[in-house]
Amino acid sequence: MLGKEFARGSISDTRLPTRLLTPHKLLDVIMRRSLSVPQFRCFRAGEELHPSRFLSDLVSRRGQSIRVPDMRRLGRLLDDGCTLVLDEVNFFDPTMEVACRALQWWSRELVQVNTYLTTQDAAGFSLHWDDHDVVIVQLAGEKSWEVRGASRIAPMYRDAEPNNEPPEDVLWAGTMRPGDVMHIPRGYWHQATRTDRGDGFSLHATFGFVKRAGANWIAWLADRAREHELFRHDLERWTTSASIEVQQETLTQAATELIKAHPPAEFLSAREEQRPAPRHIPHLPIFGNLTDVVCVTEFPPHVHEADDVVTVQAAGKKITFAAKAAPALRMLLSGTPAHVADVAEQTDIDAAQLADVLVKEELCAQLTPELSSGYTGLVTSETSSKEH
Repeated sequence: MLGKEFARGSISDTRLPTRLLTPHKLLDVIMRRSLSVPQFRCFRAGEELHPSRFLSDLVSRRGQSIRVPDMRRLGRLLDDGCTLVLDEVNFFDPTMEVACRALQWWSRELVQVNTYLTTQDAAGFSLHWDDHDVVIVQLAGEKSWEVRGASRIAPMYRDAEPNNEPPEDVLWAGTMRPGDVMHIPRGYWHQATRTDRGDGFSLHATFGFVKRAGANWIAWLADRAREHELFRHDLERWTTSASIEVQQETLTQAATELIKAHPPAEFLSAREEQRPAPRHIPHLPIFGNLTDVVCVTEFPPHVHEADDVVTVQAAGKKITFAAKAAPALRMLLSGTPAHVADVAEQTDIDAAQLADVLVKEELCAQLTPELSSGYTGLVTSETSSKEH
């Protein structure tokens, strides 16, 4: 029940945590990027360090300056005890990109993953709450946690009231070990630390689910209102009271009709279908033939079969194919890597032509070796429990 209640569990496949990320892999990702605050931060003794403590400017022979992590300084900080935070690791690492996309397809919500590497007996963040639901996966080492309930029901980043006082009752306090998973709903207070651990380290990933609320639906409706001339007119202020009252009644009636015409379900569906495709490497025939592809839309494409056609909606596109293409389309848009020749053999369809269209429309991307590495060891042949 994502977002409904606090829950704990564990990953049955003991190889999965290290497959997702290790401390050395994280440090390698950090070393090879130009990073800056607030995406990359460092904390010591519970206080955020100034960027000059762990970042430096690399100047090329032509005088170009690039802000990069100073690995020597970071090494000393990690040895003494600190916490490194790298937000949106899915932006840099193909494995985390694939994991977040899988979770987006499962939850129908946008997902990003932040990582936290804590060494020695360093403290983490003080007691706080997040404005989104999180699923925390302990990847390596150990860390102590404390989780409390919410002090304000469904708090938001932009809210009507502050939410500064945590509740007294503790829901759970204990240790997260490799493979442990924890779900903390939006607004639940929590903190993590290694102050009681001494030598060692902890690495965990926090997958954040940005769900849509009623306020987001209302904001979407406001944009729909711009389509109607009535809502684009200025509000009456200096005319007669009768004229002002007429406009108010007219707007109220029109707003009521707008709400009925565009229910929350339409808002959620439109959000999925219109979300643009994420970054990916474009396919260029000069570099070789299109042999393997994978669907990279932020949400599962909507595939509709009717009469003699099949329609695919995703990434702001609506594409119509002949009905006989449906089996091949479902394989190419399954979310797992597809070998074009195998799809053609199993469906007796010109899969190469279909794949070319899907790639050009940015629903699929060429499966490069780097992107393929993100799926290796993560894609299984097990049937989803949702199908039972």
